This record gives sequence, structure tokens and C-alpha cells, in this order.
Amino acid sequence: MKKIVSGEVLQDKMVEAINLLCDTVKTTLGPKGSNVIIDHSNFSPFITNDGVTIAENIFSDDEVINTILTLAKEASLKTNTLVGDGTTTTLVLLQSIFNNGLDLIKKGVNPILLKKELNKELENIITMLREYATMPSQSDLEHITYISSNSKEIGKIVSDVYLKVLDKNAITIKEGEDNNTKVNYLKGYAIDSIIPSIYFLSGLKKKVYASPFVLLVDRCLYNLEEVSLILNEVITKKCSLIIMARDYTEEFVQNTISLNMENNLEILLLKIPGYGLNSKQILDDLKVICNANLVINKSITLDDLGRVQEVSVDDEKCLFNFKYNDLIKKRVLELNDMLNNTDSEKENIEARLAMFNKGVAEIIVGAKTVTERREKKMRYDDALGAIEAAKEGIVPGSGLILSLISDKLNEDGMAKVIFKKSLSKPLEQILINAGLNYQEIIERIKNANYEIIYNVKSEEYEKISDTLVIDPVKVVINALVNATSIASIILTTTSLVINENLNNLNKVIDYNEL
Repeated sequence: MKKIVSGEVLQDKMVEAINLLCDTVKTTLGPKGSNVIIDHSNFSPFITNDGVTIAENIFSDDEVINTILTLAKEASLKTNTLVGDGTTTTLVLLQSIFNNGLDLIKKGVNPILLKKELNKELENIITMLREYATMPSQSDLEHITYISSNSKEIGKIVSDVYLKVLDKNAITIKEGEDNNTKVNYLKGYAIDSIIPSIYFLSGLKKKVYASPFVLLVDRCLYNLEEVSLILNEVITKKCSLIIMARDYTEEFVQNTISLNMENNLEILLLKIPGYGLNSKQILDDLKVICNANLVINKSITLDDLGRVQEVSVDDEKCLFNFKYNDLIKKRVLELNDMLNNTDSEKENIEARLAMFNKGVAEIIVGAKTVTERREKKMRYDDALGAIEAAKEGIVPGSGLILSLISDKLNEDGMAKVIFKKSLSKPLEQILINAGLNYQEIIERIKNANYEIIYNVKSEEYEKISDTLVIDPVKVVINALVNATSIASIILTTTSLVINENLNNLNKVIDYNEL
């Protein structure tokens, strides 16, 4: 059975859903925003001021409100996916654009016409934002991460790591197991370690193989006879050997371990990590790094062997260190061509390129409790997203640039009226969250022709030319685009179809009868 909700009943539910979501999240905006405690069935309650995490955990028992909530959340989720920051600003803008748009629709404005005007005016605002953007300096990058994470320590660590590897996709952030935050730099091609037996590490946390032979086999290996020629070469030359295959039989694994022990050999078995295309890409890269053939449907010969400078392995990562040569240079050019001709695989290709160039880094976040660790990791993620977005330019932060553009808009159209009211909301909310007289501060900024900005942290006015309160223009643009997109979709929705559970009809409210 289906239930249709429409008209004023649906509009009221839309307002309730949008305000429930945005009023909860927007209190966290800015350096003096508050925190929210989230209770979760899968783990202990935790505290956060991360907008997208809070949004994801907001639900309602009302089926209509919950459906609208799911749609509205997409605004912050998309912003987070694209730039990793600006999620709370997105919801502040969404709430204002939606509520002001709905007021016009209730007065008789056509929703489809309004949506078209909003999209047209949005393009003009984006152009204005880009005109105000300037390229960041190294100190700017540090302050962007500081502002995004609300922590000097986090900002310094993230900016230092980023400036060393110069690629967001070459940085991994994960939770540690103790109080200390650590940064590991890995120079070389890193893959996940999938070792078929702990005995290959000989009880060590990490094992290093100097100038090993490498054999790549894209199928399962069943018995040692398949690699007899290779083993004879290894035994004769007393060299270490890395075999990477799709899988191994238990017999192959046990016999290799015995061979190592009886002949004092260093043979390491690894399983090919990843699946499908990702797995193939790893093999294509390793073929070049090791100058090896990839064996699939043929017998294994000595010609298939490759060699690499060094392989270090632990129970998490396997790192191939290599010398830069003509083959590597050619592979880098191929990857750059692939990067320029794809949209779906950009992050994967950029991460692989980083391993060929600057290397990769991992930030292991430490804290006293699991709750604190989880919250800190979210702030590291935000800082990394912000610094990557800053590559396209920076603008004055704390919502000031949007307020400036709001002042420049006249009111000769429906969209301009909505944006003029909405673009000033992020700055207003940041000041409200800090417990300040926002009207007085905004008035002073306007009287100074936006040549000053109010630093909420220091509680002082600063010249725009000197301020370190800055935002990546990409974050601001994405926040505005996603807020406008979701608000427009909801505003042009006139009916909602609910699939009811026949067993729970007595628990369902029929809104059309209210």
C-alpha cells in the first residue's frame, strides 16, 4: 500500500525536516561552535563538531520527515566527498535558500521557473567568487588546515605532510592504538601485505629483502614444480625471492616454508592485493618497477623474473623501493596521460603517481580514548580536504566573502532576492555561535567596505590584506552549489509517495487527513 503526501502538508513537513537537520548542525559552525554528542548502536557515544558526521546521524520517527532528511543530507555528503570540508556551511546555506524560496512559492511563484533563475544566478556568483580568489602561500596552507581542524597541532602536521608529498591521495589517515600521533613516510610503491603465513616474517615486525628477484603470477600456484627453474636460480645465486600470485595451495605454502628453513633461504609469498581493475593496475605498475613479466597462462621461465632494489614488508604494508630509470619515466608519462583522459579513476591514478614520485605518507592518529581518537581523525580528514581544495585559490574566510557578494547583489530578480538573504547567513551564524553581537560586527565590516574581517578566535578586527582567516574558494563554491542544488530539488517537489508496511498501518499517521 502506498500513501501520497502533498500540498501544504508536504510543505510543512519539508520545513520541519530542513530545520531539524540544519538547526542541529549549524551550531557547530566556526572556531567557537559547539559540539554534539552522538549515540550510536554500533559503538559507544562520541562527541564531534564534524558537520557531515552529525548530519548522517540525524533521523526522525516520522516517515515523511525522514525521507526528506535523507534527501537534504545529500548536500553535505556531496560537499564532503568533493572537497572534504564546508559541510556545515552547506547546510546553513541550504536552510536559508530553501526557506526563502518556499516563501516565494507560497506567494504563487512557479517552482520550476524559480529553480532556473537560481541556477542562472548561481553561475554569476561562482564567477564573482573566482575573481576574488588568490593563490595560497605556504603559511596560508598551514592556516587553512588550522582553521578547518580548529587545532594548531593538527594543522601543522597535515600541512607539513602535504607539502612533503604534494598529493592528498598519497596521504592515508587512520586511527592508532595509543596516545601518540605518528607520521610514517614511505618512499616507494606501497601495497597491502597479504601474506599466506606468519612464518614468512620469522617472528619479526618488519622484514627487509635486499635486491630480491620478483616473480609475478596472475593465477594460483599449486606446487613447487611450477617454479622449479626459479628456485634453482635462487639457490644457486643465494638471492632472496618475492613471489606474488593470485593464490596458493596449502601444500605450496608449507613446502616453501620448509624450503626456507632447510636451505636458509629468503622466499616470501605474497597474494596480489585488490580486486578487478585495481588489482590489474597494481600488477601493471609492479611489472615496470621490477622489470618482470606477468605470467598468466604459460609455464614459468627464468625470463619472467624481475628484480627490484629493496622490498620491506610487515603485516600491513609491502614497500617496493626502486631506482628511477627509463622504464619508470615511461610509466609515469603513461599514468599522466591516463589521468588527463579520465574522470572516474583520478584519485586512484594520482595515488599511484605519487608513489612513483614523492612517495606516500600515513598519519596514525593517537589519543587517550577511542572516542577522542575518532573525533580527532575526523578533524585530520577535514584539514586534509581543505588543504587539497586550496590549490584552486583562497578567499577571505569566516563567511565574509559570501557576505561581501550578498551586499553586491541587487534585488531585480527572485534568485537575487534569495541569494542576497542567504549568502550572509554563514558569517552571521559563526558570530552567533561565538556569543557575539553579530549585527554590530557585520555593520562595522560593511562600513569599512569589507577591507577588515573579524577574527573570532582572537576577537580582533584584522585587515583583509593581513588576515590569516581564509577559506579555499573550491570549498566555498562547492558548499553553495550543493546547497542550491538540493534546495532546488526539494522546492520543485510537490508530492511524496510513501510505501507503507501493511503490518504497521495502525502506527502510521495519514497526513492528508490532518
